[in-house]
Amino acid sequence: MRDLLSKLDGVGRRQFLEYAAKSALGVSVLPTFNQMVEAAPTKAKGGKAKRLIYLYMAGAMSHLDTFDLKPGHKNQGETKAIKTSVPGAKISEFLPTLAEEFDKMAVINSMYTETGAHGPGEYMMRTSYKKIATTRHPSMGPWIQRFKGRQNQNLPDTVLISAPARHPSAGFLDPSFSPLPIGDPNRGLENTKSPAYMSDTSFEKRIDLINKFDRKFQNKFKTKDVLAYTDFYSQATSLLSSEELKAFDLNEEKPEDRDKYGRNSFGQGCMLARRLVENDVRCVEVTFGGWDMHRDIYEDRTLPTRAGILDKALGNLLKDLAALGLLDETLVVLTTEFGRTPVINQNAGRDHHPGVFSAALMGGGIKGGQFYGKSDEGGQSVDENGVLPADFNATIATALNLPLDKEIFSPDGRPFKVAHDGEAVTKLL
Repeated sequence: MRDLLSKLDGVGRRQFLEYAAKSALGVSVLPTFNQMVEAAPTKAKGGKAKRLIYLYMAGAMSHLDTFDLKPGHKNQGETKAIKTSVPGAKISEFLPTLAEEFDKMAVINSMYTETGAHGPGEYMMRTSYKKIATTRHPSMGPWIQRFKGRQNQNLPDTVLISAPARHPSAGFLDPSFSPLPIGDPNRGLENTKSPAYMSDTSFEKRIDLINKFDRKFQNKFKTKDVLAYTDFYSQATSLLSSEELKAFDLNEEKPEDRDKYGRNSFGQGCMLARRLVENDVRCVEVTFGGWDMHRDIYEDRTLPTRAGILDKALGNLLKDLAALGLLDETLVVLTTEFGRTPVINQNAGRDHHPGVFSAALMGGGIKGGQFYGKSDEGGQSVDENGVLPADFNATIATALNLPLDKEIFSPDGRPFKVAHDGEAVTKLL
């Protein structure tokens, strides 16, 4: 008992004593005890990343046609290898910009997962957990805010760009951890201005009136959930009147700078991500779909086009972050739910393949210019140093200096960790 109390801060000790006293009287206070346990500090040995840009390739990006080429093997297909800025390291011919920036990249060619279905695969990659009916797990951005608190008083801590409706978002965490969704980066944050018929004064009066109606309820029910919703809407109102809204407006950028990222949703999403981390947004996720290539994978509108969009956007994002002095403290992640079959199918495409795939980490204290792990000769399965989604997320969490062993309790009292039972790949840090 004394050892436990010594590990708690002042608030934690008071909560524990309150729990003990009420328990002695037969009062159930499980939620309070859960909060007390969460207050126990856990020291993490981590990296120096302060921000996260998470780029998700939805549909399953082909490893053999991007970062894990097998020259001369029958499984390789039409993609050819090109040299990079690191002697001896080669990647796809469709990624020439990233080849120039390869000294900033740590590519993992030994990822593998348990499922070959898109929905469960995406969920596991983003949360480290299998999807279950009773609990929705948080994605990485809300986890960061949960452990480190809010970073920006006006802008949200997490922004999701072009994310699917099935995104796990804040999971079981309360609404104050909810990411802000942006559908089209070209249109920025929409509906932020009052209608033409309503002046700013009228808007403020309406907000005051709403608050008066709500105040009685809020005072009567001072629960964590009610306070969280109140805080969530207060943040939204503050954002509407903030000068920092300009961070979402890509029209503030020079046309030629927008062109270099690519005038498409992913390219502009990467530029918006750069603008947001410049303005102290802690986590930005950009989703880029269209990688589910079961047929005609080498047609102009499939793999070459998709890889070209990725190459231009990510390559210039890395260049700009480095030029701005932000790359050392910004972790950039590139990942997907699983790989694609090494053998080309009868429709000239590649099918789902969870046996091995590629992902990459950049900036944020990551050692660039390297491949980690490898697949076998034909790109069929892991040959060395296999990495599961939970291990990948543990590496991200460690780079961000988040505690891997600290348990956070869901509303139903179940304990969860930021990367489940994953182990960080420390050789990358």
